[in-house]
Formats: sequence, C-alpha cells, structure tokens
Amino acid sequence: MSENTFVPLYQQIKDDIKSAIEHGKYKPKEQIPTEPELSAEYSVSRVTVRRAVEELCSEGYLVKQQGRGTFVSAPRIHRKFSVSNQVVSFTKTCREYGMLAGAKVAERKIVPVREDEKAFWGCGDDALLLYIQRIRTADGQPVFLENLFMLYHDFKSLMQADWENQSVFELMASVSGYRVAAASRRTIEAVRATSEQSSLLNVPVGEALLHLNCYFVDRENRPICIGRPYYIGSRYMFEI
Repeated sequence: MSENTFVPLYQQIKDDIKSAIEHGKYKPKEQIPTEPELSAEYSVSRVTVRRAVEELCSEGYLVKQQGRGTFVSAPRIHRKFSVSNQVVSFTKTCREYGMLAGAKVAERKIVPVREDEKAFWGCGDDALLLYIQRIRTADGQPVFLENLFMLYHDFKSLMQADWENQSVFELMASVSGYRVAAASRRTIEAVRATSEQSSLLNVPVGEALLHLNCYFVDRENRPICIGRPYYIGSRYMFEI
C-alpha cells in the first residue's frame, strides 16, 4: 500500500479486495484471509484492515459469519426492467443465477381496500383484499420482503394455501386461470429498514431498502394483483 497518495490506506485495501472479488480471485461464498493475515499482507494495522472489511460488508460484498470468519457474499441478484414492462418471477430469476428460491410466510390476513387499489380493480369501498407477506430468500439468504394484495373474492381459496417456497404467479394462475404477464405501472424508491423489517430480513435498522409498487396484469390487461416488496439494496440490483 502506498502512503504517498491522498487515498486513505483503508480505502486502498477496500478497493483491492473489491477488485479481487470482481475478478474472481475470491469467489462467492469463499472465505477471505483473516484480519491478521490481511494486516501482514498489506503491512498495515488490523484497525485499518477492519475498517476496509466492515465497509465491504456494509456494501454487500462480504458477510461475517459468527465464529467462522468473513466470506464473499453470494452474487447480487440482477433483474432488468424492460421497456415492455414484462415481468419475470423471482423463482425464475434465481434459477438463472443457479440459486434456489425460497419463501416463508410472515403474515396472511384480509384487509380493506385503499384508494389506489380501488382504482386498479375498479371496485367499491366494500371490497376486501387478501394480503400475504412473505420473506423471499435465495439459497436461504433473505433478499426481500414480499407484500402481495389480491381481491379476496377471486382468491379466497388461497387464504389457506401452502405459500411456503411457492411461486406466487403459479399459485394465482392455478386458482384463477389468469397468468401475470406485465406490470401496468410501477414505482421504485429508496427507504430505510424499520425495526420490523430489520427483524424479518435480518438486517440492521436503517439498512438501505428498495421499495417497489407494482400493479400486475395479465395479457388481456386484466388486473391480477399488487406487489409492494422491500428489497435489500446490497443483495439486489435493478437495471432500468
């Protein structure tokens, strides 16, 4: 490491380790050298090494495992937003990455309809929605908190369905015969994890999340469901 530069030593080490990850020297899920080993390799203090490693952890490149060491994170899942607004299920996206998609139900209940939901379905004030919340995982690691809303009248049989490790689009198609094909409208914004979200996703309070609102329709533009997920920013990337 060079001290004859305006770039701090910890930043130089961080950039070097990040480059090693991106170029395959350290592979996904592989353990990196320990702090003493890195300290000796770069001829710097362990404090300097620790800061570089902690920043790489906070940015999602590394993950610390209690009692085991520090490992390279699984590749960040990358999903494209196409101009046509076509959608690809999370299950299929994970399969393309060679990862196993999972889903654990956190909550299911019947809720009243809100204004934007009434406009989407063209329903009245007395309509009820089935709300399903699930923790979605890739190879067992939480990736996002899924919040799904659908008309209870059309999907009441799914209230008691097995939602564990199932594709939501497949489940809904099996009941209604209609298959999600596109998002008629979607928005995305950056938010911070609440205490409830941090507990469900196993991230610190205040962690950067990407919050989407997606209004899903079938090929005939019939409204099917609304998704309001919260993605962990360090584990998921959208290309627009």
